[in-house]
Order: sequence, then structure tokens, then C-alpha cells
Amino acid sequence: MDLTPRTTPARDAPPGDTAPPAVGRADIDTRADLEALLRRFYGAAFADPVIGAYFTRIAGTDLDAHLPRITDFWERALLRTADYRGDAFAVHHVLHRAEPLTARHFGRWVQLWRACVDGGFAGPRAERAKAQGERIALAMLRRLAGPDASAEPGPGGFIPLATLELRRHSA
Repeated sequence: MDLTPRTTPARDAPPGDTAPPAVGRADIDTRADLEALLRRFYGAAFADPVIGAYFTRIAGTDLDAHLPRITDFWERALLRTADYRGDAFAVHHVLHRAEPLTARHFGRWVQLWRACVDGGFAGPRAERAKAQGERIALAMLRRLAGPDASAEPGPGGFIPLATLELRRHSA
């Protein structure tokens, strides 16, 4: 499978859209785009020193088996074309019981997700994917660690501002 993102000439975002215009990168338009994004993301996540063990050692994730289901999740969220009926929280709850997930873990997930989206795509859906990822991470953190879970920067805390640094390097 070719994981190279599709490219298009620069184009303006629709009127009233706050997303930056795509410059040499297409938006997330198809299931194939999502698969390419998710393969890039999971490649980074599996190798990451902060969250990699959750995918490899703790969950023992088989990417080929997992990819269709997670693609359904994101296809429903972004393209509104898939029928996802899974329970993403249940999976994370099992992982959390095995080894607690903290704000640091979710912050790193957001960093990698944003960098992977920005590295391959630009446009309104790409912006929505990044915003949705951040909302999901924060919701998961609060459900797992309680409503008072810290999402503020600090030692071990949720660090969404650090995504700006990764975004600069991935563009």
C-alpha cells in the first residue's frame, strides 16, 4: 500500500473556515487517506518511548487486525461514512487497569497525532481530526483518572502546547 499522502495544488479553505489553506497537501477525503494517516501514526506510537509500551507490550496490538476498526472509528468521526459501533473507552479502561494512563500519556498521544496529521494533510478535515483527537484524549483522561484530572502543563501533565514544537518539525 502506498502511504504517500495525495497532494493537490494550493487551494483556499471554504469561506468562514479557520483552517489554513492546503499548500501541497490534500485534506483527509477518503478511507485510504485515513488508513495512510493511521499507519503513519501507529508506526510512530509503537516506537514512542512514552506510549509505545501500551500498544506493544501491554495491549499487544496487531496493527493489521486493529486498523480496519480504528479506521471505521475515524471514518465515522470525520467522513460520516462508516458504521462504527465499538466502545473505545472500554479498551482504554482495560489498559488503564493494567498500567495507569496519565496526562503525560494522553499528551504524548496528542503530540504524535497532530504531528502525523500535519505531516500528511491540510484542510478543514485535517483540522477537525486534530481538534477531535485532543477532545477524545481529554475525555478519556477525565473518565479514567476522574473529573479533577490535571490537563495543565507541568511535570507529567497534559502538554498540548508542546505539539506546536512537533508541528514545526513535521511541516
